[in-house]
Amino acid sequence: MTKVYGTGVFDFRRHRVAEYPVTVGGSDQAVPERPPESKPGTNLPSSITLVEIQRDRLTKIADANWSKTASNNEKPPFSAELVKEIYETELLVKEDKSGRMRRTVPLQRVMILEVSQYLENYLWPNFDPETSSFEHVMSMILMINEKFRENVAAWICFYDRKDIFKAFLERVLCLKEGKSLSIAEKTNYLLFMINAFQSLEDDIVSKKVMRLASLHCWHSLSFGRFQMELCLDTDLIDKWKRIAKKAKKAKKRGESFDMSVMLEVKFLRNFIEEFLEVLDSKVFYHDDDNEGSKVHGFEQINEASILYCERFMEFLIDLLSQLPTRRYFKALVADVAVVAKCHLSVLYRHEKGKQMTDDDVLKAHYERFQAFQLLSFKKVPKLKELALANIGAIDRRADLSKKLSVLSPDELRDLVCSKLKLVSKNDPWTERVDFLIEVMVSFFEKQQSQKESINALPLYPNEQIMWDESLVPSINYSGEGCLALPKLNLQFLTLHDYLLRNFNLFRLESTYEIREDIQEAVPHLLAYTNNEGDPAFRGWSRMAVPIKEFKITEVKQPNIGEVKPSSVTAEVTFAISSYKAQIRSEWNALKEHDVLFLLCIRPSFEPLSAEEAENASVPQKLGLQFVRGCEIIEMRDEEGNLMNDFTGRIKRDEWKPPKGDLRTVTVALDTAQYHMDVTDIAEKGAEDVYGRFNILMRRKPKENNFKAILESIRDLMNETCIVPKWLHDIFLGYGDPSAAQWTNMPDLLETIDFKDTFLDADHVRECFSEYQLMFTNADGTENLNPGPPFRINIPRNLKGNTHALSGNEKSNSHSVDVKDFEEEKEKEKLIVEAYLPPDPGPYPQDQPKQNSVRFTPTQVGAIISGIQPGLTMVVGPPGTGKTDTAVQILNVLYHNCPSQRTLIITHSNQALNDLFEKIMERDVPARYLLRLGQGEQELATDLDFSRQGRVNAMLVRRLELLSEVERLARSLQLPEDVGYTCETAGYFWLLHVYSRWEQFLASCNENQDKPSFVKDKFPFTEFFSNTPNPVFNGTSFEEDMRAAKGCFRHLKTVFQELDECRAFELLKSQVDRANHLMTKQAKIVAMTCTHAALKRKDFLHLGFKYDNLLMEESAQILEIETFIPMLLQRQEDGHARLKRCILIGDHHQLPPVVKNMAFQKYSHMDQSLFTRFVRLGIPYIELNAQGRARPSLAKLYNWRYRDLGDLPYVKENPFFHKANAGFGFDYQLVDVPDYHGKGESAPSPWFYQNEGEAEYLLLIRDVLNRRCAPYDFIGLPHKVATVDKFQGQQNDFILLSLVRTRFVGHLRDVRRLIVAMSRARLGLYVFCRRSLFEQCYELQPTFQLLLQRPDLLALNLHEVAPATDRPVEDTGPTHFVSGIDEMAGIVNFRMHQVYQARMMGNQFSDYSGEMGDAKTNEHDDDDDDDDDMETDMQNVGNGEHEEAKEAETQMEIDSSKADDEATQVETDIPIPIESGLNAVEATGVDKNETPL
Repeated sequence: MTKVYGTGVFDFRRHRVAEYPVTVGGSDQAVPERPPESKPGTNLPSSITLVEIQRDRLTKIADANWSKTASNNEKPPFSAELVKEIYETELLVKEDKSGRMRRTVPLQRVMILEVSQYLENYLWPNFDPETSSFEHVMSMILMINEKFRENVAAWICFYDRKDIFKAFLERVLCLKEGKSLSIAEKTNYLLFMINAFQSLEDDIVSKKVMRLASLHCWHSLSFGRFQMELCLDTDLIDKWKRIAKKAKKAKKRGESFDMSVMLEVKFLRNFIEEFLEVLDSKVFYHDDDNEGSKVHGFEQINEASILYCERFMEFLIDLLSQLPTRRYFKALVADVAVVAKCHLSVLYRHEKGKQMTDDDVLKAHYERFQAFQLLSFKKVPKLKELALANIGAIDRRADLSKKLSVLSPDELRDLVCSKLKLVSKNDPWTERVDFLIEVMVSFFEKQQSQKESINALPLYPNEQIMWDESLVPSINYSGEGCLALPKLNLQFLTLHDYLLRNFNLFRLESTYEIREDIQEAVPHLLAYTNNEGDPAFRGWSRMAVPIKEFKITEVKQPNIGEVKPSSVTAEVTFAISSYKAQIRSEWNALKEHDVLFLLCIRPSFEPLSAEEAENASVPQKLGLQFVRGCEIIEMRDEEGNLMNDFTGRIKRDEWKPPKGDLRTVTVALDTAQYHMDVTDIAEKGAEDVYGRFNILMRRKPKENNFKAILESIRDLMNETCIVPKWLHDIFLGYGDPSAAQWTNMPDLLETIDFKDTFLDADHVRECFSEYQLMFTNADGTENLNPGPPFRINIPRNLKGNTHALSGNEKSNSHSVDVKDFEEEKEKEKLIVEAYLPPDPGPYPQDQPKQNSVRFTPTQVGAIISGIQPGLTMVVGPPGTGKTDTAVQILNVLYHNCPSQRTLIITHSNQALNDLFEKIMERDVPARYLLRLGQGEQELATDLDFSRQGRVNAMLVRRLELLSEVERLARSLQLPEDVGYTCETAGYFWLLHVYSRWEQFLASCNENQDKPSFVKDKFPFTEFFSNTPNPVFNGTSFEEDMRAAKGCFRHLKTVFQELDECRAFELLKSQVDRANHLMTKQAKIVAMTCTHAALKRKDFLHLGFKYDNLLMEESAQILEIETFIPMLLQRQEDGHARLKRCILIGDHHQLPPVVKNMAFQKYSHMDQSLFTRFVRLGIPYIELNAQGRARPSLAKLYNWRYRDLGDLPYVKENPFFHKANAGFGFDYQLVDVPDYHGKGESAPSPWFYQNEGEAEYLLLIRDVLNRRCAPYDFIGLPHKVATVDKFQGQQNDFILLSLVRTRFVGHLRDVRRLIVAMSRARLGLYVFCRRSLFEQCYELQPTFQLLLQRPDLLALNLHEVAPATDRPVEDTGPTHFVSGIDEMAGIVNFRMHQVYQARMMGNQFSDYSGEMGDAKTNEHDDDDDDDDDMETDMQNVGNGEHEEAKEAETQMEIDSSKADDEATQVETDIPIPIESGLNAVEATGVDKNETPL
């Protein structure tokens, strides 16, 4: 049966990989043969080439000592001196007397060593826990840190020697004993600990590091703090006694068991004290050479120490943000008074708001303060005034400090250390009065509620936030530093904590995208200052237009308890006369709830000089003064007519085209921002922002949904957020990972009607091979000839390896011993009922639609899990039928739970439409299906499944059904007015139809011995006289009775539909009808995750309900966008209604897109909920048979999955056994050397191109249009796309350009490799720099297969596309293309041949008659009919030269800007020339991608 996996070797890894800029200046050491550093003024490693890397000293050392790709197979023995020399000369950053160097490693040198597999091939195989040197351990630490910086799997290479790795961690923890580390080494050591605590899902790491934050660390607490903590949690007393008992037993045995010196006891406290020492004495220093120099009033700043302190704060936050480490570590942090000591440090500038709840925290604050007042009243006479004061008057920082100032230093020390026991008496800081007061104030002051601060926060970013690098880092974040950003890791403290982190990150990510749009749109306006001193604009911008008039029209009074206005409304007038028709239509398409931005541009009178421009900020360059967001309420044309109204105020027949060129938009301003601005104007004399706006900017609709999502998150924070009880702990990352699996859930469906899931009895036997199946009839007797449909009693302990594998345990489903053992013992019995379904009715439309997919046993296991309550996770590798499985879950769920409603969520409209179209092919009535959102019009169906379309369909259906009722009345010789309304039809059903049926049944019971009785007495015979076939045969009572019940079922369905139409008859408004359809009628509602976030407030208002949630593409959806659809309905009596959550995705493919590298890399914002659940070890089912690609192609990526095999279809179908016409191999790696002496280049930051590979593939749009489109025998490729944007699609042939020639870059992300390798069905041809990619450790399983074949493109020049009878194993007469020039020659020659053939055909056409015509037509078929599959070799060949220049210019940038790193050209056009492809596709990244 189905295997259900937990986390495995590869499953829990984050694979976010990026290329980061190399630090200018390189290492501090002058090393011979070191490559030249980057050019001044650039942060891109564009100056170092692959040739220079190969000539580098480190590369030569690697080739000589550990590289497996080097020609020298005999390596010298391991040399500890070599490790020491490399560490000291290449990796060690010397102390910088100036204090300005923040770098902890020479990044470029570390990157070269990491690429050469220094860790995997040299350091780790030769590590000995007893003899390895300090330099050896530190080198390993640096290599592991570099892997984390590049976000590749860091711990995989250690799995072969787990015991030695445990000893390695011991060495790391003891590394600083007796050793003085430099500040750079301390920072590297600290970063390693951060990375280790970020890997708690990995058993080999967590078992050791978790002991550091265990209860043992409380041995280092002061006695007073220890007593207080145990009193607060009495459950820990028993645990502590067990530890003490173990110590006593050890002492009795004569063993040394001093807890105070144990590593896990002292490590974290020593770590914290080391940090405090650096913070207190190393951050600032006095420069003897520059006496008297100050920075911000202090001595010189030591940047390296600053970086260490930042990293340590990151370490503290990480440990306090995860419950497993927070539980005991929090007491240690409080005992050392870390926060108070940081507040008093010279680095402290301002106090950040702390994460708090509301009512409970406020209550705890009052209780704590009351206890302090009582203590003060009894024990501290000087504080009697404080003890008797109102809490509200003294719980603020200033008031409390003033009250405490009456105490002497000794009295204050006694109060803090002895009476309150807040810090230890032995702490030297207690000599400072300000420290003692700070401890008191930090403990007792009232903290600001996070909920209040979030509610007061503007949802639109302003100019101050947008260009604040501390809040919104630039894209060139290298991963070296620490950022003041929350992280999304495995676990969260509470739902509020989860929402708060996501709110902050999503807000800042949106701010970054808006900032980029402003920087793109504003320069096109060419702003200048005219002679009157007013801003004016010479240019124009598609997304921004000058404002003619702006005025605030209404400011409403604040709501009770608030200070900000309840609403602020303004009107903005602008002209669109200067735009062309297309752009005018875009501005005219603005509608309610669209977000716009108001800008104030005030350019300088004189242009900035070159020096000024270089030092100016972006707002200074643009002349940007203010930015404010707003939301459209309505838009009117020049005559005041309402435009784009969807509220029903304007009827469709009254709509008129907009008049004139002026548009007036009524907008709602952000009330919180308005209040802040007005307050600044009144109190600080600030400039009036709202009188200065002169630019109105819009954004692309698909990228402009941030406000609705932020509002949804904020609303959730203000609500009592109820996640289903069965999902709550798992969602936060705690408890038993399998607790929500269906086998552990109550209220299971004991019997499942599988309907059309199984095609025959053998299909059932295949899927339940662990059982002895007993087929029965409905009455319990044995069925010797069973056929579908089937009902099965599903046992809770269903066999088939349904348990989750532990963290790193590999699947071993093919164990012979286990199989033999199971065969020997008697199999358990499983009852399968093969029942005869009732007659659906006599008309063709009554017959149910049938499934034709033969589901695999694993897919059936996923279907069973999805039908049952609980959490179901399905990992669907490429081509394994994820969508078919999802559709069958929905189909079976509908028939087994017809009263329940299901919500479908996907990431993209395309995936949603694919899913919806397949649902329509199943036996689910169309009236129960509803598609919400903007992509509905793309459905490939004649039916309209939008709300409006479904309402109209119901109204049309009502008329059809009422006419049927009238016909029925006529057949019964009754008045036809019974079909006037749905209500009268309902009475007609009860009085005349159902009553006649009951009388008929009663008479049938008395006349079962008469074969023709049913035919003679059936009361509705005349109504069914128009059926295609006679209803009754009159020869068998049973057969006729079954047919009669089918006829009655048809009538019952008619009246049931009429009853459902009755609401549409009563409701007169289209809006009310649509809302009723969505909230009551539809059983399956589908929408994208974006639409769910946008409309959440509307769903809650309408009372939208659903019982089941199914998410497709869930590994591509941001975590918060996965969470919101779970909460689109209000709770019922304090409980969540959700019964099932089905997540389907593939975490081995690409994650959600996060454009800003800092949020992606540092905050892990691109981690989906699906991926987090897999990392947590939650059981999942992995589909294990692909039906997309040739088995040989599937081997390029199936290593990434657990047991991924091939369906019989791809093994047996002759289509997959034939070679690709014109190609020697079905897949091949083609080595592309430098083109005109140049390989990869970067014309602008994060934008890479490779002209040589592009020449090979012909990837430039202009060249394609010029060289390919005019020729019908070539044509355009089916598609040119980036790898990331082609995820989820497939094509027969893929041409893949990997672009990079110096560093592997983003393709080092294995997920991107899997996507690139799995798009092709028949042929995959990879164009790249062999010498670079064959060295990449992470990509080895794929490239080892690719490199088994020649690296020159192998063509069969004697074959003509589209097909050949040559077997795929036979390469045929192969011609190896030596390079780009020869490829161009082949293409030109073939084009010339085709041209000559056509000319000859034209010359002889006059003489050849019908024969000639036939031949010409045949030739045209080759050229034209295949136009869909026909731009291949020619396509790739002839336009190659220039296409490369643009398409590979588009080819690759950082995944934050585009999505990946290779470009795919794909065509479905088989070429008539003799080297043809059926389809070509190239893969790459492209900053300004222009779709073909």
